[in-house]
Amino acid sequence: MAAPLTLSDLYIYPVKSLGGIRVTEAVVEPRGLRHDRRWLIVDERNQFMTQRQTAAMAHLQVAPAHNGFLLTHAARPGLLPLYVPFEATPDHTLFVTIWDDMVFAWRGTPAADEWLTEALDRPCKLVYMSDMVVRATDGGAADGDVSFADAYPFLVIGQASLDDLNTRLATPVPMNRFRPNLVFTGGTAYEEESWRDFTVSGQPFLGVRPCGRCVVTTIDQQTTEKSPEPLRTLATYRTQDHKVMFGQNVTGPGHGLIRVGDTLEIASRKPALVTP
Repeated sequence: MAAPLTLSDLYIYPVKSLGGIRVTEAVVEPRGLRHDRRWLIVDERNQFMTQRQTAAMAHLQVAPAHNGFLLTHAARPGLLPLYVPFEATPDHTLFVTIWDDMVFAWRGTPAADEWLTEALDRPCKLVYMSDMVVRATDGGAADGDVSFADAYPFLVIGQASLDDLNTRLATPVPMNRFRPNLVFTGGTAYEEESWRDFTVSGQPFLGVRPCGRCVVTTIDQQTTEKSPEPLRTLATYRTQDHKVMFGQNVTGPGHGLIRVGDTLEIASRKPALVTP
């Protein structure tokens, strides 16, 4: 009898493109897990910033704090931690650009802007997405809103998928290269890409499409050093429509609580990329 599919890890990423916080339970909301990617760092032109262009962002570490989180700089211990609340206030607002979207955002504090400017050695600001903002998911079968995540509210990856990839690499990589929200054990490698309708502890989710991966996966999240892997190896057997796939983009109706240890049930499936 096959082992049950079990939720083994849950992650939220309070600031887009910074590190995640592992949690034991999370509230599911229409645009993602509560507090996930609601904050965004933008440059002096109000354009979003990520590790794609600024690998030094990997040095900014995120730790839980009361009703918020702490930012620290791994390579500059002399820079005092910055406390950021999970939610901002609408005292100051501006429009920011993320990919092709221009969205309304609330400003963080001047202290946060100053801290990030010093930490990243360039002018930047911290902004917040409120529930009033409408930002649509990236088309396809998915309807609804998304936070400052790239395109979809959730990303799910099976531990078996990472384990299989690591058997093909000279140096294994950790799960933090891929920034999932939901990680599960059980099942076979890459099977999550075949899921359509599934539940976690009875909460319904919809698998939309495999996740095309970018160069952020090649950045060591401890050192910020870049290498060709794991994209180079993934490209040899996980390419579809000229994109390298790993993990499944997911939406959901968005109301409920999920916990590490919850069981996943698959209700329907769709065609998936065949892995040699």
